[in-house]
Amino acid sequence: MVRDGYYYGLALVAVALLLGWLIHPVLALFPLLLALFFLWFFRDPERQVTSAEGAIVSPADGKVTDVSVAQLNGESCPRISIFLNVFNVHVNRSPIAGVITAVNYRRGKFGSALGAISAEENEQNVVTVGGDSGTVVFKQIAGLLARRIVFNKKVGDPVLRGERIGLIKFGSRVDVIFPAGAQLKVKVGDHVAGGSSVLAVAPAHSAVPSPKIAAEAR
Repeated sequence: MVRDGYYYGLALVAVALLLGWLIHPVLALFPLLLALFFLWFFRDPERQVTSAEGAIVSPADGKVTDVSVAQLNGESCPRISIFLNVFNVHVNRSPIAGVITAVNYRRGKFGSALGAISAEENEQNVVTVGGDSGTVVFKQIAGLLARRIVFNKKVGDPVLRGERIGLIKFGSRVDVIFPAGAQLKVKVGDHVAGGSSVLAVAPAHSAVPSPKIAAEAR
């Protein structure tokens, strides 16, 4: 479990005990239910990460809501959008093994993450990872309920494919931009799991070997 779950959960349990003791036991029910929700929401299950060459895994749990084209390093590249509702696991993972080459946090709105405009106007954190699968960019995008984006890495840090790297609290969205020529393995409407679902396979020519890349997670 993400430690935030303990913070929210224990705080609400304390509130429930105070309400039940000072006023009436029935009043403790609501904060106790909320405590259980937060403990469940911040769950962080283990995932089986593929070791297949060139595989690019999902950075988040959720539903694929869009498949389109974006610009990456002057090239037209495939992009997918994944919507996370409040029932999804909200831990984010690295789509490839490599090195964090850029992190760009952008302040913005907190509109619905389902809207296409949210990719440009909402608060977001844009992360670039360079590795054997080429360059992959993914955006942690805040949604209508999300009010905090967490990213635990910095530029220059090595990451494993499927490694935990952050969190978006409550409903949100993640966009992933793949190397040109990547073969997509998902379509609109598919449900994906962070770290274990393969979103795409990078073309062989995109490989950029680096001595900094850590061994793949097993």
